[in-house]
Amino acid sequence: MNYQESREYIDRVTREIPSVLGLEHMRELMKRLGNPQEDLKYVHIAGTNGKGSVIAFLYSALSQAGYCVGRYVSPTLYSYRGRIAVAGQMIDRDSFALYLTQVADAIQVMTADGFPHPTAFEIETAVAFLYFKNKGCDLVLLEVGMGGNLDATNIINNTLLAVLVSISMDHMSFLGNTLSEIAEKKAGIIKEGSHVVTVQQKTEVMEVICEKCRSNHAECTVADAAQAQVVEEGVEGQTIIYEKECYRIPLAGIYQKENAVAALNALKVLDGLGFPTTAEQKKEGLEKVSWNGRFTVLDTEPLFVVDGAHNPAAADMLVQSIEHYFKGKRLIYIMGVFSDKDYQSVIRKTAPLADQIFTIQTPNNVRALPAQKLAEAIEKINPHVEAAESVEAAVEKAYGLAEDKDVILAFGSLSFIGIMTEAVEEEKKKRKEQQND
Repeated sequence: MNYQESREYIDRVTREIPSVLGLEHMRELMKRLGNPQEDLKYVHIAGTNGKGSVIAFLYSALSQAGYCVGRYVSPTLYSYRGRIAVAGQMIDRDSFALYLTQVADAIQVMTADGFPHPTAFEIETAVAFLYFKNKGCDLVLLEVGMGGNLDATNIINNTLLAVLVSISMDHMSFLGNTLSEIAEKKAGIIKEGSHVVTVQQKTEVMEVICEKCRSNHAECTVADAAQAQVVEEGVEGQTIIYEKECYRIPLAGIYQKENAVAALNALKVLDGLGFPTTAEQKKEGLEKVSWNGRFTVLDTEPLFVVDGAHNPAAADMLVQSIEHYFKGKRLIYIMGVFSDKDYQSVIRKTAPLADQIFTIQTPNNVRALPAQKLAEAIEKINPHVEAAESVEAAVEKAYGLAEDKDVILAFGSLSFIGIMTEAVEEEKKKRKEQQND
């Protein structure tokens, strides 16, 4: 297969094979591929909100130290291939097609032998393992797709460090209806004798993590963001003091302090596991981090911010950031969500703060909630809502309504942020041309 054919293959599997949790099919697939994942070492990251940011911090700092670091995350905002990256470069088209073809060939034999067809996420994860082995990665930063214990990524055994970011209610139909049930599944990435870093969690979550660490003889470090002090901040970044060191972070959002502290504790643990970084490399890593779509500024007049708040816990953090940075400002929302998320809770938390809301349907995704249905749900909380026919139309409407001192805030599913960014750039270009006429 060439790259286009490999992408069509993945798209077809996405449409035809439903998502499942379980490791049986993944184990069979990887065995037929020679178990490349066994030749790599991992930092495995699970939780509800903050996984991507912590990985971004670690990826930047460890790369500064000269390690060949692999990164596997999902979803990605601007390029599908961005979910698989090594040493700052996403997987190239030819390599993706090559390894996807290997995986597809193995699946053809596997299904002929009576085994079920793997899911798209399992296939992508297999491609990532093949690529990371081929590139000779020193360490792989591996993001859990959903849950932990039965996620396709949890086929790994060589976990040096498991990182647990904030755990809250999400994916209840798959993971359970209580925090303890969800925490039990997410803590399933903790392996015998591994090291663990967790942020401060709610009591019932912390109890599960501590018990899992005890039963697996895993050493646990609690990263306490309360020990860090923000000394300078704005919508384009912040500076924190943690353990007497000063760190500049080019990411806004009040939740990034916790993510940075989690990453710094993870780096400290890795210092003793054969992957040391100097104090300067840690500082440079945090300062040079790039992680778009998390309270990211796309324009300044008016201020246009995008954020991936798509579940109740993320909505709580978004509201705190709004009240922190934009108190007294007139807010215009652009909002799009997945139908399988608890969008009603997100609406209840965020909608009362907006002067006007434009809803969108996330393009090219079967899980997307129609813009009109989202608008009808919002209307019960805030009557100033209008369904837009596209991302581009919503951006144009928001700009048309906004004054220079207003704030346009686009949030919800991360999957539309790439298209949103392109639409904003087009609108900025158009407005600049009008000013020059």
